[in-house]
Amino acid sequence: MRKAYIDNLRSGIILLVILYHIIYLFNSAGVITNVVISGIPQMDAVLYILYPWFMICLFALAGMSAKYALERLAGENTDADRKTVHRSYIRSRASKLLVPAVVGIFLYGWSAGYVTCQYTDFFGGQGDQIPFFVRYLIFALCGIGPAWFAIQLFLATLVLLLLRRIDKQDRLYALCGKAGPAVLPLLTLLVWGSAQILNLPVVEVFRNGIYICTFLLGYYVLTQERILQGMVKWWYMFAIPAVLLGMAYVIVFWGQNYAAAENLKGLLVNAYAWFMTLAVIAAGHRFLDRETAFTRYMRPRSFAFYLLHYFVLVLVTYGIDSRFTVPTGGFYPILIAAAVILLPLLYEILSRIPVVRRLVLGITPRVKKQPGK
Repeated sequence: MRKAYIDNLRSGIILLVILYHIIYLFNSAGVITNVVISGIPQMDAVLYILYPWFMICLFALAGMSAKYALERLAGENTDADRKTVHRSYIRSRASKLLVPAVVGIFLYGWSAGYVTCQYTDFFGGQGDQIPFFVRYLIFALCGIGPAWFAIQLFLATLVLLLLRRIDKQDRLYALCGKAGPAVLPLLTLLVWGSAQILNLPVVEVFRNGIYICTFLLGYYVLTQERILQGMVKWWYMFAIPAVLLGMAYVIVFWGQNYAAAENLKGLLVNAYAWFMTLAVIAAGHRFLDRETAFTRYMRPRSFAFYLLHYFVLVLVTYGIDSRFTVPTGGFYPILIAAAVILLPLLYEILSRIPVVRRLVLGITPRVKKQPGK
């Protein structure tokens, strides 16, 4: 059975990711982007508020979804052993996450790297002397964009399945089930510690430690019924500290590069990220555990919007900037309109092309159950 609040939170956060990138492209905080265009500095407040927690929350939700998905697979295949269930799940994750991420990098992601080169000549004026295929590979790697999330999530899934293979009796899950909601604030220290390790030095978005940690916390801790019900009942006990920590974080770090690796290792930013994640999940369960026409529309499309939105925003920005003079702040409404119009249009086109929808969007045909099975 699907959890409506998880689907709704996932879709809502992806919409926030799109809004984040619209503002991020013109930030004044020193975070490197694909274009060099000035924006409104005050708009950066949205970036400071969102950046520390929204991807961490997505990983926690993904961990929760993994728990429910594996239970569903085991229930549908009662005769299958644990290894068979794992194989089935990893195949579905590879098809949904890994394939569209890798295909996207080389099919359209390169365009973001190309645009970057139009603003910053990272070939040092020697681009014409570099073979086209080499330049294309460099553009593709520079344009990885949102695909990192799918790759990182697939890696976290592999870690989870390895733990499940070692812990065949699910003792770790049972141990976590003995805890109550009071343990959640203490996990701030674990989240903070995980932020210190396994961070890639060049591709800084791959913060392996904290993302794998919060994914596993979603699986092992946030799906425990006792803990979850306590979170829902006392949701404001997480929301109030989250708001206060968020205010403190913005005040302390305002004007600094909020995405700098060293800044992301601080206790304040990680406490804010964890409490905000708990607050969002708790409040989401309490107030968003329902379906509407909009949530039903977003549920199958949100991941596709996530994969496609960034290259659309970058190309629209470059296309307009290279031909017209746009006043400061003028790009924000333009890109919001572009996202609202172009993303649904792209989805409707690509989702109707059999091979493309599978490779680019990760949409696989549903297997129809035979009568009596």
